[in-house]
Amino acid sequence: MNGLTGAYVPGSSPLHRLPAGAKLAGLALACTGLVLLSSPIALAGAAVVAAGLYALSGVGVAAAWAQVRPVRWFAVGLFGMQWVLVDLPGAVSTTLRVVLAVALAGLVTLTTRTSAMMSALERCLSPARFVGLDPFRLSLLLSLTVRSVPVVAALATRVREAQRARGVERSFRAFAVPLVVGSLRHADALGEALSARGLDD
Repeated sequence: MNGLTGAYVPGSSPLHRLPAGAKLAGLALACTGLVLLSSPIALAGAAVVAAGLYALSGVGVAAAWAQVRPVRWFAVGLFGMQWVLVDLPGAVSTTLRVVLAVALAGLVTLTTRTSAMMSALERCLSPARFVGLDPFRLSLLLSLTVRSVPVVAALATRVREAQRARGVERSFRAFAVPLVVGSLRHADALGEALSARGLDD
């Protein structure tokens, strides 16, 4: 199933060898810690730790940048809005929280095989069977949702570059239509792959 999106970067680092469940739990604790940190200096320290984790994983600069690139303009807009509505330290703190949470989630995706992530999620969601839900299908849904984010973000980047090449960079229609069509094609390809694995319903 890992080949459906290709976000995983093979490696033998300590983060790659860490169990998927431990990484997901660590991600939840890290995001909780980011919410509790209020000082820009403390969040800057958290950013150094995140950068160190990326270096330890050995996934490469390009893969690391690809995790936060989709939210760069959102981060700029969020920073500006918070600066106007709150103050500069608050704007820095809020923006760092969002970017770091995305970066850490991306690191989990880059160092965890889809099959391992699904197994961990399935174990966490096992109580759902008592209310008539299939833990395997729930874990599959969550895993594919996470994995599809970088795919759609990369598609949006390609569409934007094509817009610039055609000189229609300001046209919303020239951006939205190819993005929707490309996303639907990806969904069709994903559906065919799932159908081939016996998950056609």
